[in-house]
Amino acid sequence: MFVACSTLCFAREPLEKALRLIAEFEFDKFELALIEDGQHLRPSEVGDDPEAALQRLRSAPSLIPSALYVDFGPVDWADPAIRKRFESICRFAKSLGVAVITIHAAAAGTPVEAEIRRLSGLTAFALRNGLVLALLTHSETLAGDPAVAAQLCKALPGLGLTLDPSHGLQGGHKEADLDALYAYAQNVHLRDTGKNPGEFQVRVGQGQIEYARVVSQLQRFGYNRGLTVAIVDRPENTFDREVEVRKLKLLLETLL
Repeated sequence: MFVACSTLCFAREPLEKALRLIAEFEFDKFELALIEDGQHLRPSEVGDDPEAALQRLRSAPSLIPSALYVDFGPVDWADPAIRKRFESICRFAKSLGVAVITIHAAAAGTPVEAEIRRLSGLTAFALRNGLVLALLTHSETLAGDPAVAAQLCKALPGLGLTLDPSHGLQGGHKEADLDALYAYAQNVHLRDTGKNPGEFQVRVGQGQIEYARVVSQLQRFGYNRGLTVAIVDRPENTFDREVEVRKLKLLLETLL
């Protein structure tokens, strides 16, 4: 296992500055977040001109990309142009040497059978290109329900999960509810989180996330990928982002 930093931690900074800060904080690996309504690279930009995106990254500090997190926004996956964009992003990931691409599952309440059909082609394309497609366990999606997340992974061999314990906690699940998902983990997003509304992100040590337990459960299944610091840079944060990123990095490193 290794500790990486998501560019989400510096989402309001220009991408080049975000990568420079990640390097200054002595991370050597980073997760690149492609957010359609974000200020860094967007999925539409990367899908339409992956070479331009690669050039921007090549001019940045010498960090190793560990994963891609892609939020396409509200799109129609039946549209061939969206499928083409996804395939282009997969080739972009391959060019970066990235093995894991995280996307969102369909919204909670979507029929599971329909989601299996949607994910089937995406998972197969990723596998053919030597990549692993993973679903973020976001509380507002089907993958936010641990039972459904496991059902999707069982139905689609090769599909994995990006575990985010914060979403489980805020979604009303206990850590024990998530235990069945560790076998499918391909990436992990971490920050500290309380149980109450509005406590999705709190200062490290003031929340309920049991980092040692998370690492122990991952080790049981031979997990050897990233523990990604993913403290999302938001204006409403009541803490010093840089301090918390450093604290969480050091804490996770002591557990490895």
